[in-house]
Amino acid sequence: MNTVQTAPHTLPGASSKNWQAWLLVAILIYLLLAAVGAIGNGFKIATGSNAKELFSFASNPFVALIVGIVTTALIQSSSTVTSIIVGMVAGGLPVSMAIPMVMGANIGTSLTSTIVSLGHIKSPDEFRRAFSAATVHDSFNILAVAILLPLELLFQPLQKASAYLAQLFVSDSNMSMSGMNFMKTLLAPADNLLKLLTGWLPGIWSGLLLIVLGVVLILFVVSQIGKVLRKVMVGKAKDVLNAAVGRGPVSGMLSGTLITVMVQSSSTTTALIVPMAGTGVFTLKQVYPFTLGTNIGTTVTALLAATAISGPAAQVALQIALVHLLFNVFGIGLIYVLPLLRQVPVIMATTLAEWGLKNKMYVFAYMFGVFFAIPLLIIAIGQLL
Repeated sequence: MNTVQTAPHTLPGASSKNWQAWLLVAILIYLLLAAVGAIGNGFKIATGSNAKELFSFASNPFVALIVGIVTTALIQSSSTVTSIIVGMVAGGLPVSMAIPMVMGANIGTSLTSTIVSLGHIKSPDEFRRAFSAATVHDSFNILAVAILLPLELLFQPLQKASAYLAQLFVSDSNMSMSGMNFMKTLLAPADNLLKLLTGWLPGIWSGLLLIVLGVVLILFVVSQIGKVLRKVMVGKAKDVLNAAVGRGPVSGMLSGTLITVMVQSSSTTTALIVPMAGTGVFTLKQVYPFTLGTNIGTTVTALLAATAISGPAAQVALQIALVHLLFNVFGIGLIYVLPLLRQVPVIMATTLAEWGLKNKMYVFAYMFGVFFAIPLLIIAIGQLL
């Protein structure tokens, strides 16, 4: 009888906290949508009909790729960067230039798990397992870009496939499943408030301030959503992880996708599994498909952000969000499904781990070189040529 009497006293408090957390998530998602819309509106105000001049920096797809890598490595959130890219596309950034940026974001976000692996650096065996589990994510994303970027430049499979799919969901240039532009009405109060805050500035400066407010708001909102969802969901995420990762590659991918959607951060998801790999709970073979699932799960934020865009830009905004999803799906189809390429990221990761064991300077040279030095050097060479 005592257990029956005490249960009602514990459940209401827990359910109340969960209710408050989900209400906060809903508010943050609304702010995310408003922020993405603000970036698109800001670019339109700032450029008028001169958007091409504003985005002249992205005339080279390799520069666009590097912008995606370095920006995401600094921010450590591909969800944030791709949400910003969605707003930029709505403001006039060509889809063909946004695609390499999205690819770069996939590479940049994998730095987090590599940093996490450094926590095992004092134990050689643990570090080897953790570092290889972390860098298999890097290796796959780099290989995917190495294969898909040239294909995209030659044949535009991502651009064409995403454009076709976007047309299915956007009717009469309105982001809606049935032509009803409910998102524009829903976001109108936030749009009007942001315009009111920036409207006192003349011309281009009003647009630029709107862009800055949108970017700052996205940075804040994505980080806060991650914090709230981690408090509510990480315990459940660990249960899913423990139950599903060891059951096979399909289960591993699905669990990686599900957990990343639950916590809204691929960085958090990979940070959960790398220490487990380091201590021997999971093998590299089990971690590999799981990290591919995190790549798919992290695309949800950009898809959600695209619903903030209405009018003529709605289709291209959704298109670039779909590019992020299709890039990861195609990458899995080309690399993991094909036996010839499946082991390449594993070989790359284990080789890096062996080098790291021999000399820890290789680890830091790899991290600094891949994510910062080499990309910036390529930009510098491009400027000289």
